[in-house]
Amino acid sequence: KRWFKMDKKIVIQIPTWLGDAVMATPAIENIIQHFGDSYKYIVLGSNISVKIFEFHPKISQIIVDDTKKGGSRYLNIYNLAKSFGKVEVFFSFRRSFSARVLKFFVSARQKYGYKRLTKEQIHLVLRYNDFVNHCLKTNYQAGDLKIYTNSTLKTQHSKLLLGLNPGATYGSAKRWYPKEFALTAKELSKEYDILIFGGPTEVEQACEIEKYLKSFGVSNYTNLAGKTTVTELIEYIKNLDLFITNDSGPMHLAAAFKIKTVAIFGPTKHIETHQWNNPNEIIIRKEMECAPCMKRVCPLGHHECMKQITSSDVLEKLR
Repeated sequence: KRWFKMDKKIVIQIPTWLGDAVMATPAIENIIQHFGDSYKYIVLGSNISVKIFEFHPKISQIIVDDTKKGGSRYLNIYNLAKSFGKVEVFFSFRRSFSARVLKFFVSARQKYGYKRLTKEQIHLVLRYNDFVNHCLKTNYQAGDLKIYTNSTLKTQHSKLLLGLNPGATYGSAKRWYPKEFALTAKELSKEYDILIFGGPTEVEQACEIEKYLKSFGVSNYTNLAGKTTVTELIEYIKNLDLFITNDSGPMHLAAAFKIKTVAIFGPTKHIETHQWNNPNEIIIRKEMECAPCMKRVCPLGHHECMKQITSSDVLEKLR
């Protein structure tokens, strides 16, 4: 436990999605810089998104929001708000109704709920940072994405290390095809050992890539889908030499470590959610009238924004 000269608390409710939480880190670093070391910083979020703050030297407490579990959600939110006690400042990086309810019940001298301050297409990192500047009446710049790690994982590979991330939790429309991932990996397998990533709901896509790799005679791969914690995933990604990924949370993890990344975009707005401040990012997308539609599943049923992207496109960019 850390000892504080003053037990003044700042509670920060972070975004639910992993990628959004990563993109909020420059704004959160500015909050911490602004208020300094005399405050106790508490992070509240989903069981996945809070993991990126596990080793943050300034965060003294992490709380998982489990108010959806059991009983009345809003009674649970009330009890959660009261469990903080007296709070100096409360920030919420969420716009949901439940976040507004929590903000209402928190006993804080200052309370701020996230708002989109412009209708212009700007990067989400800037949106979050503008929100903090608006609240604090400051003009802090948005720095790099920031994730602290304990660096205990050591990977032993004779070749360079390639990561494949075929999943995207938001929906199937964001997912490039397993065969194309596999065809790309096949061509790179002489230079790279291959790691296949995926969450518990993305094992099927990873296993499909594995099936193709076997049929191509590629054996220098490891399928990690469904087998890693978020903390372990961060460590694996940190050690990559090249990452090929859909627009997803892991894509933003890679950006935090400036990993060379091929980011494949279809239905989402690359201007708003591409990798922040990563000079090693390669964006691949196709100009289409129907994209970006921002839908979880292709509303027209053809998914051409992803089907038109081939392994040749990726390999050409890498060459």
